[in-house]
Amino acid sequence: MSACRVSPGAMRVAVVGGGPGGLYAAALLARQGHAVEVWERGAPDDTFGFGVVLSDETLGGIEQADTVVYAALSAEFVRWDDVDVVHRGRLLTSGGHGFAAIGRRRLLQILHERCAGLGVRLRPRTAAPDVRDLAAAYDLVVAADGVHSAIREAGAAHYGPTLTPGRCRYIWLAADFAFEAFRFEIAETEHGVMQLHAYPYSADASTVIVEMREEVWRAAGLDLCDEDESAARCAKIFSEALRGRPLRGNRSAWTRFDTLVNERWSHGNVALLGDAAHTAHFSIGSGTKLAVEDALALAEAVAGADGDVPAALAAYEAARRPAVASTQRAAAASRAWFEEIAGYVDQPARQFAFNLLTRSRRVTHDNLRLRDERFARAVERDFGCPDEHTPPMFTPLTLRGLTLRNRVVVSPMDMYSAVDGVPGDFHLVHLGARALGGAALVMTEMVCTSAEGRITPGCAGLYTREQAAAWRRIADFVHTSAPGTALGVQLGHAGRKGSTRVMWEGMDDPLPEGNWPLVAASELPYRPGVSALPRALGPEDLAALRSEFAAAAVRAADCGFDLLELHCAHGYLLSGFLSPLTNHRTDAYGGTLENRLRFPLEVFDAVRAVWPEDRPMTVRLSATEWAPGGTTPEEAVRIAAAFAAHGADAIDVSTGQVVADEAPEYGRSYQTPYADRIRNALGVPVIAVGAISSWDDVNSLLLAGRADLCALGRPHLYDPHWTLHAAADQSYEGPGAPWPAPYRAGSRKPPTGRG
Repeated sequence: MSACRVSPGAMRVAVVGGGPGGLYAAALLARQGHAVEVWERGAPDDTFGFGVVLSDETLGGIEQADTVVYAALSAEFVRWDDVDVVHRGRLLTSGGHGFAAIGRRRLLQILHERCAGLGVRLRPRTAAPDVRDLAAAYDLVVAADGVHSAIREAGAAHYGPTLTPGRCRYIWLAADFAFEAFRFEIAETEHGVMQLHAYPYSADASTVIVEMREEVWRAAGLDLCDEDESAARCAKIFSEALRGRPLRGNRSAWTRFDTLVNERWSHGNVALLGDAAHTAHFSIGSGTKLAVEDALALAEAVAGADGDVPAALAAYEAARRPAVASTQRAAAASRAWFEEIAGYVDQPARQFAFNLLTRSRRVTHDNLRLRDERFARAVERDFGCPDEHTPPMFTPLTLRGLTLRNRVVVSPMDMYSAVDGVPGDFHLVHLGARALGGAALVMTEMVCTSAEGRITPGCAGLYTREQAAAWRRIADFVHTSAPGTALGVQLGHAGRKGSTRVMWEGMDDPLPEGNWPLVAASELPYRPGVSALPRALGPEDLAALRSEFAAAAVRAADCGFDLLELHCAHGYLLSGFLSPLTNHRTDAYGGTLENRLRFPLEVFDAVRAVWPEDRPMTVRLSATEWAPGGTTPEEAVRIAAAFAAHGADAIDVSTGQVVADEAPEYGRSYQTPYADRIRNALGVPVIAVGAISSWDDVNSLLLAGRADLCALGRPHLYDPHWTLHAAADQSYEGPGAPWPAPYRAGSRKPPTGRG
C-alpha cells in the first residue's frame, strides 16, 4: 500500500459508487484540484426510487461549497410547507415545515454534468477494482457503494458494521401527479394497518412509499406480488389519496429497512460515505441527504488537512459522526413509531397528527407553535388546556381522590443519607426544597421495608417508629409550607442488589464489612464474582415479606403520604421476580409470566388492602432489561395490565438496571417509548421517565398522548425550582404553578449585565 501522507497539491482520488453522495464528493474534490475517477456498475441514468428530499440546512451547505450545483438544483426544486395527515377520513394540515425535493434521476444528471465539467473521469457500467489495488494506486479511496458496500464487507472486521432489522416492509412507487403537500395516510385493512408516505418531486410526479408491518404484508399476500401487482394493489388500497390514479414502479421491490451502524468509517486511506457508512429510516429524511452532507464534510476535511489523508479522514469522521448519530436516533424513534402505528390509530385525529409530527422528537410542541401556531393551539384545546395561556404541563390530573395541579413529578432519587434508615435534616431540606419548587408530586427515594431490604447503610426505611416519626415531620412540612404539593412514598426491597456501598464510594460494590445476608427470587448474584450470592426465598420468607410491605404501607398512610408507589423495577426484589433473567424458579412463582407476576401482585394486593381507598397507588416497572432474553415489549404491556387490573392507578415506566451486563440505548427521552406503548395499549395513565430534561419535551409528550405525567430527576437536582422556572419561561402565572409567598419576588428572572 502506498504511503497515505502526500505532498500538498493534487491527489489521486478513487470514488466507488456513482450515486449522489459519490458524485458530489467527486465534484467537490475535483474543485480542489484533485484528479478524481468514479466507478459505477450501472448506466449514468440508472437509479432506483423517484424523488429526493433535501433540507434547508443541506442546501445551505451546497450553496456555500459549490454555487454551480446549488443554482442548478434551485432552478428545479419543488418546494412546499405543509404536511397533510389523513386519519380515518379526516384531513388535518400543519404548515410551516419547509421541504424541497427533486427527481433522483435529474439530481444525478446535474451531478454528472458538474463532474464532467470539472474533469472527473466517470467510468459507468464498470466494476471497481479490488479495494486493495485502489488503496495502493490512489491517495484517497471513497467508498460510496451503498448499504451493501463490497468495500465495507471486505473490511468488515475493521469497520465493525452492525445491522438492526426493522419490523416493516415498504416499497418505493410513483404517481404521475403532484401532491400538494407531504401526505401521511393510514389504511385500516382486514389484515392490519398500512401507511402511505407521499410527496411531490416535480410539477407532475410524486414519490409514494407504502409501508406496513411484516405480518400485515404477508397476511395481505403482498409477499407473493411482483412489481406490477404490488403497484396495482397499493393504488387500490390508497385510491382516495391517489384520486383513482395508478402507481408505477422503477425496479421496485418490497424491502425491509435495516439500520446500519459502523464502529469506524475509515481504514488507511479508504473512507466510507453515505449508506456504506450509515443508514437512517426514510421517514425522517433521506439517505441522499446524509450522503451529500458526508461529501461536504469529507471535502472540507481534505481541504484542511494539507495532504495528510489519515488526519483528513479522522477530521471527517469526528465532524460527521455526532450529527449522524443524532439523525440515527431520531430515525430509530420515527421508524419505531411507524412500526407501532396500530397502537395509535384509536387516538383522536388531531392528537394522532401531533403524535406523528413529533414522533422523532426533532419537532416539538414549542417548535410546532413557531411553524403553525393555529394547529398547535387546536391540539392544546383538544388536550384540555383551559385557555391559551396554560401550557399542557400545567393542566391538572386526578388519580382517585388526589388531584395533581400539574403534570410534573420529582422522580425518586436515592440520597444515601439516612442513619439506621431514619431520614434526617438532609431529607427535610432536599424534599422540602423540591416541594417548594412547583412540581405537583414529589417522590421519596426508595424507602425500604426492612433493614435487610436496604441497598446501602445510607438508605431510608419505614420499618420502625423512629423512621415513621421522621417521615411524618417531612410530610407535615411539605403540606404546610408547600400547600397543594403531593408527597409520594416509594416502597421497595433491594433484594440481591443490597448490602453495597453508597453510590459515591462505589456503586453496586459490596460493603467491605458489616454485610447483611441477601435474598432474591433465585440464587443469582447481581455481578457474578463480585456481588454476594443471595438466598432464594422460600414460602415462609414470602409471607413475611408481604407482611413487611403491608406494615410499611400502614406507617406511610399514618405519616400523611398522598400516594404510594410499589417499586417493581431496576432489579430490586420484586423486579427480580418479574424478569426471566433473574427468576429461575421452578415453583408457582417462576417460569411463565403469570407465575413470575404472582408474588409482586400478592405484595401489591397486601399493600392496596391497607392503603387508604381514596389515595392512589402506582407501580414502577422496568419495561426492558436492555439484555437478550429479557422482558419483551408485549410482556411489559401484560405486566402493566396485570397491575392495573389489581388496582394500580398509574404505571411508572422505567427500564433497565436489572442485570449488570445491560446495554441501554441512551438518548433524549429514551425510555418514553415504553411508557407510550403501555399507555396506548391499555389506556392506563403512565408516568414517563428517562432523560426528559426540558419543559418543551414534557409538553410534547403529554400532547402526543405518550404520557400523563413526566418524572424528572437530574433536572431537579440541578434546579430544585425547575417547575416554577419552566412556568416563568413560558410566561405562565396560573394555579398550576403557584410561587410560595416568600419567593414571589423571585418569580421573574433577574436582569443580567449588558454584553
